[in-house]
Amino acid sequence: MKFEKKMTYGILACLIIAIPAWLLGKAFPIIGGPVFGILFGMILAFIKRPDTFDPGIKYTSKAILQYSIILLGFEMNLFNVIKVGGQSLMVMIFTLSSSFITAYLVGKAMKIEGKTTTLIGVGTSICGGSAIAATAPVIQAKDEDVAQAISTIFLFNIIAVFIFPPLGHMLGLSDTGFGMWAGTAINDTSSVVAAGASWSSAAGNDTALAFATIVKLTRTLMIVPITLVLAIYTTRKIKKENAAKGNEGSNFSIAKVFPWFVLGFVFTAILNTFLPIPDGVSSGLAQAGKFMIVMAMTAIGLNTNLKKLLTNGLKPICLGLCCWFVVAVVSLIVQNFIGMI
Repeated sequence: MKFEKKMTYGILACLIIAIPAWLLGKAFPIIGGPVFGILFGMILAFIKRPDTFDPGIKYTSKAILQYSIILLGFEMNLFNVIKVGGQSLMVMIFTLSSSFITAYLVGKAMKIEGKTTTLIGVGTSICGGSAIAATAPVIQAKDEDVAQAISTIFLFNIIAVFIFPPLGHMLGLSDTGFGMWAGTAINDTSSVVAAGASWSSAAGNDTALAFATIVKLTRTLMIVPITLVLAIYTTRKIKKENAAKGNEGSNFSIAKVFPWFVLGFVFTAILNTFLPIPDGVSSGLAQAGKFMIVMAMTAIGLNTNLKKLLTNGLKPICLGLCCWFVVAVVSLIVQNFIGMI
């Protein structure tokens, strides 16, 4: 979307609402800024606002959301990814595959809208809110689809922080075994860090926390191939639908849904890896990207019908539970097979 002066009001409104959401997210990292942002937006959506705010709110939920993903690349170090990738690649492949297969089968059985199913599957298998944010524009998801997926992922992030450490002890996991489990089976980075910190505190060392965090960041890179595949799938689907309707738009181009911003994410990750960028600068840019996600989630909340969201909420939660359970179990099975536990 091209920026226009008339968008200023809506962008500023999202910025102002996002500030307290961001601060609360810092105070309560288990919940996170994006959840507070989308919650504040949904509450304020009940207040009738002038139409002058709508263009900027739409711009924030679409364009600024994409720019935020580009900035997230500044927290990636590809050398760490390569180092951990050899250990975690097998686990990631199986957890990703199992999550998508489960999402497809359960979503179809429960007759859940396809885009919501995709977002929950991606959020569970890759990296929670960031993956949902990256995938939504590619599959042309509605704001309500995004809100539904974010809400579902948030619920299981909270549960995971509290039950993973005691379950890990019951299962007799090693520090690296728990780090791998948390890094591959907990959705959001903040929740991975919280669970890893809890385990490391009891263990008296930071092995689990450090390993879980690196595995989680490595898992984030899966955004790239997944969004590219979804772009191709979406293009073919739209072409097929338009051709069936006899529309002239059957020549729909992949350029319309291609995730160019993901290439930006890869580019910033390369810059962060090979250029001598000071840690404070790269960290600041990554934090700016995370704040922009809070702004985008606020905008999505402002465009979401809370009543409709609550009415349709049970099925997506059941889908999220199935995906989350399968990923957690598959991660343990694969680790046991390759001898990491």
